[in-house]
Amino acid sequence: MRGLRWGEIDTAQAVWTVPGERMKAGLEHRVPLVPEAVACLPPRDDDPAALVFPGAIDAERPLSDMTLLAVLKRMGRSDLTVHGFRSTFRDWAGESTTHAREVIEAALAHRLKDKAEAAYARGDLFAKRRLLMQDWAHFALSAAA
Repeated sequence: MRGLRWGEIDTAQAVWTVPGERMKAGLEHRVPLVPEAVACLPPRDDDPAALVFPGAIDAERPLSDMTLLAVLKRMGRSDLTVHGFRSTFRDWAGESTTHAREVIEAALAHRLKDKAEAAYARGDLFAKRRLLMQDWAHFALSAAA
């Protein structure tokens, strides 16, 4: 999210395409953007190379991970980490929903470890991931209320 650039977002299709060079596995990853996620975006910059969430001091550098930790600290949540949000999502999706494990893992950009199974799994479960992300948005917003 910190490296998100305006040119990676297709607002018409509500998709964020993360380039492979920014992904751990080196493969492009499409992220479905539900309306609640789109609503969190700042006003669009006309420059497709511009960062969506630039650093406070230098607009050419992404928002720092320390900035995100500082937000958690100000919220009185020094017990949390930014990476912990992925774990929270995984726990919630696995324990509180009926979404398939494969869909949940695909949402986290995790690859199948079984090479034979992976050879047959050529899709990205995008439509199912969009439903999962909509459920996550509803859960996250209800928890904030």
